[in-house]
Amino acid sequence: MIMKEFPHHMMREIHEQPQAVQATLTEGHREAQSIVEEIRSKNYEMIYITGSGTSYHAGLAGQYALFTLTKLVTSLIPASEFPVWIPSVAKRRALLIAISQSGESTDVLAAVKAALEKEMDVLAVTNTPGSSLTEMSRYILLTRAGEELAVTATKSYVAQLATLFLLSLELTRPEGFGSEDLVQFRKKLFEAPKLISETISINEDLMRELSNTHKDKSFFFLLGSGSNYATALEGALKLKEACNIFAEGFASREFLHGPLQLLNEKTPVLFMLSGDEIDGFLGLMETIRKFGAPLISISEKSDRVEEVSTGLACIPEGFPKTFSPILY
Repeated sequence: MIMKEFPHHMMREIHEQPQAVQATLTEGHREAQSIVEEIRSKNYEMIYITGSGTSYHAGLAGQYALFTLTKLVTSLIPASEFPVWIPSVAKRRALLIAISQSGESTDVLAAVKAALEKEMDVLAVTNTPGSSLTEMSRYILLTRAGEELAVTATKSYVAQLATLFLLSLELTRPEGFGSEDLVQFRKKLFEAPKLISETISINEDLMRELSNTHKDKSFFFLLGSGSNYATALEGALKLKEACNIFAEGFASREFLHGPLQLLNEKTPVLFMLSGDEIDGFLGLMETIRKFGAPLISISEKSDRVEEVSTGLACIPEGFPKTFSPILY
């Protein structure tokens, strides 16, 4: 087997995402099933989610999935803020989902310590067995991303998403969601590795072309709605970490309330749209173009989106919107 050469660790690890998600889904499925019954039996009245940076953004996508599928009351709090935001007296039976790739994040461990002092149970989502986080947690879900050498988290991020989406599915009760729908959602999630590979393949040349076109720009905006608000935040973080440029993520319509005025021909906008959002956001896309800003759309194939965009990255059709950050 001939190994493909990559210019740096980050590019190689992007291409390792399908394998990381495949391993995480295969092994994590059994782990999630083994702890879900105990979690259900506890009848938690509140689920907190915490993490830092990329892990926080994974938590945001996980919060969307948990609420959409299970209707559980969830609250996402950055790890550095968690000890000062939680009530001094916890009046509800609560579970903290703590997310950390290394399992050694200082802020995440401090958040877990604060949760334990309030007699909360902790579920760890981490890539590192035997880490401090796993030692402190009642439940453990391991991602299977393997060693990640780049500073920028790519394959570990999508593995975290896969784990959180798996957990959401396992916590979903068929009587409240529909047995057939639940089977289809699970089937679709397990197709993610193939679709991630397809997404990379069909967009790699376009991304190289767009990066050459905009390599002199130093100010980017990223927009996403619903579950892909998390993608907008994570994409902006990646541009900061990897390229040392200013990038800011926004919930799509929040961009209208002030930031829109900063647009010009030197401020590219990356706009993530699921298929059912296109009609609702065409007006905003046209407004962005009127300001002269280059508009790079990330969406399912659409002639209407292509007409108002300077570039269209295509996402395979038919993947559940709830899980779509794993592709976007």
